[in-house]
Amino acid sequence: MKIIVDAFGGDNAPLEIIKGCAEAVAEFDDLSIILTGDEGKILKVANDNNISLDRIEIHHCTEVITMDDHADAVLKSKKDSSMAVGFNLLKNGEGDAFVSAGNSGALCMGATLAVKRIKGIKRPAFSPVMPSANGFFMLVDGGANVDCRPEMLVQFAVMGSIYMNRVMKIDNPRVGLANVGTEDHKGTELYQTTYQLLKESNLNFVGNVEGRDIPQGICDVVVCDGFTGNLILKTYEGVAMVVMNEIKNLFTGSLKGKLSASLVLGDIKKLKKKLDHNTYGGAPVLGASKPVFKAHGSAKAVTVKNAIRLSRDYVLADAIGEISKVINSED
Repeated sequence: MKIIVDAFGGDNAPLEIIKGCAEAVAEFDDLSIILTGDEGKILKVANDNNISLDRIEIHHCTEVITMDDHADAVLKSKKDSSMAVGFNLLKNGEGDAFVSAGNSGALCMGATLAVKRIKGIKRPAFSPVMPSANGFFMLVDGGANVDCRPEMLVQFAVMGSIYMNRVMKIDNPRVGLANVGTEDHKGTELYQTTYQLLKESNLNFVGNVEGRDIPQGICDVVVCDGFTGNLILKTYEGVAMVVMNEIKNLFTGSLKGKLSASLVLGDIKKLKKKLDHNTYGGAPVLGASKPVFKAHGSAKAVTVKNAIRLSRDYVLADAIGEISKVINSED
């Protein structure tokens, strides 16, 4: 299997991207990598840091899409960027999946207009997997589609359910609709109509879920429009950072705290890992006709390796084929 990786996407590119790719091919014998980006810079970073490029090939290109670039730069002004070239390689069948930690808007636009949507899918959705009290859940949509229609949210639910079943190995995933109350009449017209459609579907719909219940793991797939989803995502990340910083301050602010920390250090590390976005690697752009993964912008090597692992699992599970089958059987 061949995974295409944007070597210059994200805050810590290209070093952490290259390291993550090297770790991925070392762990999985069936993997090879295509790195897109400036070949000279990639070779220098690898050489300076003693990183093996075994089973990693480089596809040279000269431009980089920054976080400040408009989303359409991937299609117009920066066609020779590491992200645009990666999309073209994927579209032309030269790799099985594409991973980037770069500009989210450009990635979603490239997935939609360069790679194209699965037939029947109205909008692809940015879909991060996030930690909960008893495991993890998928948030669909995490920010790609601010304005949605009820049928789009239902498709998000279908795609998320299939991904969580096929890739994350959850039997009969529970689907919840993010809302301001659990009663079926709560929310805007969009959410009231979506509630009825989900209730009538074949999904394991558990009803409306409030924001305070989402971290408890009340469902496996949380469905919402991209505006709501992005607020949930960013608030979730911010609260996790505050909690971990407060715990750190608690245990380092006094001698008593330092002594206590020595007794629970192992548990603190487990908690930090559980709340760390790096554990889950990245967010698939569900609805794209080929696997596209968005790694966190501040991705370290472990994040990149896990995103590559998940993209590999996505391909092996044929989740896209199942999504296409289910969506088009409903027509």
